[in-house]
Amino acid sequence: MDLLTAVYLIYSFISLYFLFFFIMIFLPHRREMLAAPRITKKYSLSMIISCYNEQDSIGDVIESLVKSSYDNINKIIVVDDCSTDNSWKIIKQYAKKYPNILAVKTPKNTGNAAGAKNYGARFADGELIGFTDADSYPEKEAISKMIGHFDDKKVGAVTSMVLVKNKNKFLEKVQAIEYKMIAFNRKLLGFVEGIYVTPGPLAVYRKSAFDKVGGFDGKNLTEDIEITWHIVAAGYIVKMSSLARVYTIAPNKVKVWFKQRIRWNIGGIQTIYKYRSFFGTRKAGMLGLFILPFFIFNWLLGLFGIGVLVYRVSRTLFLKYLATTYSIQSQVAVISFNDINITPSILVFFGIATIIMNLFLIGISLRYAREKTLKSDRLLNILFYMLFYLLAYPIILIISVFRFLTGKTSWMTK
Repeated sequence: MDLLTAVYLIYSFISLYFLFFFIMIFLPHRREMLAAPRITKKYSLSMIISCYNEQDSIGDVIESLVKSSYDNINKIIVVDDCSTDNSWKIIKQYAKKYPNILAVKTPKNTGNAAGAKNYGARFADGELIGFTDADSYPEKEAISKMIGHFDDKKVGAVTSMVLVKNKNKFLEKVQAIEYKMIAFNRKLLGFVEGIYVTPGPLAVYRKSAFDKVGGFDGKNLTEDIEITWHIVAAGYIVKMSSLARVYTIAPNKVKVWFKQRIRWNIGGIQTIYKYRSFFGTRKAGMLGLFILPFFIFNWLLGLFGIGVLVYRVSRTLFLKYLATTYSIQSQVAVISFNDINITPSILVFFGIATIIMNLFLIGISLRYAREKTLKSDRLLNILFYMLFYLLAYPIILIISVFRFLTGKTSWMTK
């Protein structure tokens, strides 16, 4: 066995290990996937919407919170981060319409989501504090399905299932599959206290935990990842409610999607670097023992996989070129029937096994999203997500690492 084959086998084994890992978590907890603890206490809650140039959506987002079935939202704080469109005008109109809405405006543009969120948090009171983006629409029952988790005093934050609202273009449909897969995996990680992000579209925090960690980190491009790690490092656990659904607007242009993913990855790298001292240690609980290793392992796996693929393809093409050139010059057949080997190798077996297990997990995640997926998620979209969409991530990660190392970490809008 040559070195490259051995390396590829190790890579395949690790990939299959992670797939088995998720399947083994799912099987004993499958009946808990769509369960939410009932509300035994009406915690007082302040919800914050951060807004910058969202005049087309901010009104509907405010309405979605006003219509929430959770009747103890004592305040909805809408923060305008010095928008240049009509967002502020619309926000003030809703503040006049509903008495529990507080319209506030930052003294100057903060330049990132964390700044606007932290500014809004100054006006929050109560036991819980929640956040939603100005382009994200929580379902009526969403917040109600999250509150019961806070009966456990160890819970510092609760996240939701983020789904794609716009699903017309091909890129949007592929992201819809991706978001369901991410939500499904996040729920599974919750069973091992391994949730590593509370996404911005809808998250609720225990106010005391939020204050203890000092709110969001304004220097991090993914403030929702950083605060989750900070909360876990402070001794809390994070839960997810799959019944709490929020629909967000996904990028519909490749350029915008690319910028968003670069920002996500740079923010992840920033977070890893900030908490690197906790890697493999018990002093931060599951952050050091699971979240950090899992996060890093997945990224290294992606980088290594694309490296192996590029090497094998380049090597094959180069050898074919040499063989063809030699064959032409010596007038010898490039290939004969005896050179054809149709016996499947162990590498092919691992590849097929990986594809089948991936399809199995994707199928389950689509089923648990409960969005009539058999009609909306076509096989072509699923295959594109698996074979092409995921291949882009290692490339994006390489670019993100380069920008992080060169200090190009300014905020990039989605």
